[in-house]
Amino acid sequence: MAELERLVKFHLLGQDFAFYTGATEKEMEAILTLVRKQVEDSSSVAGGTMQVGKVAVMACLNLASRYVRLEQEFKDYRNNSETNLKGLNEKIELHFPQGKIAES
Repeated sequence: MAELERLVKFHLLGQDFAFYTGATEKEMEAILTLVRKQVEDSSSVAGGTMQVGKVAVMACLNLASRYVRLEQEFKDYRNNSETNLKGLNEKIELHFPQGKIAES
């Protein structure tokens, strides 16, 4: 994200919103696209009869669910990487005991 914050305005669920962010234009485009998709998906589940507040809450819950899942996947990835690195380190130590590297 950029260091300087700027005002971003957008229209969603029949209302205008504005907030300050350090996100780039490209990041904001991706963020708003994701939010709009979540809102549309939440609206379509109820056949378009759901109240605006409930649509917003459902969209937030869907985003939070994705975030928690990605956070867990990242933790798993990090743990697997650490395990793999430890295994590689052990193999290197077995092949080159006491840090001695054979000269060519």
